[in-house]
Amino acid sequence: QEQWVESGGGLVQAGGSLSISCAAPGGPFNYAVSWFRQAPGKEREEVASIGAAGASEWYTGSVKGRFTILRDVTKTTFYLLMNALNPEDTATYYCNAEETRRWTSWGQGTQVVVSS
Repeated sequence: QEQWVESGGGLVQAGGSLSISCAAPGGPFNYAVSWFRQAPGKEREEVASIGAAGASEWYTGSVKGRFTILRDVTKTTFYLLMNALNPEDTATYYCNAEETRRWTSWGQGTQVVVSS
């Protein structure tokens, strides 16, 4: 089964910005998509989502106002623009469907490390 492919992670200083992206498995993804992250020793958490029509967005409280979720018009690539990063944002970031019942195979994720 094809997987999501995340990329763009790296090391950034606190206060800095980073943009990450993910490619949908098998072409256009016609459902709502979320970015998730998992920090070492912690459970995976959902941080942002974009609706199937691209007109609605949701953010968890800790990233609201700092992160922006986007997608391209082909619905094949999704982005997470991250500003004002802090060490608590350090995690491996993943994409998948927002709805659990529509989850496809998880990718390897992209690691974001924020240094203080």
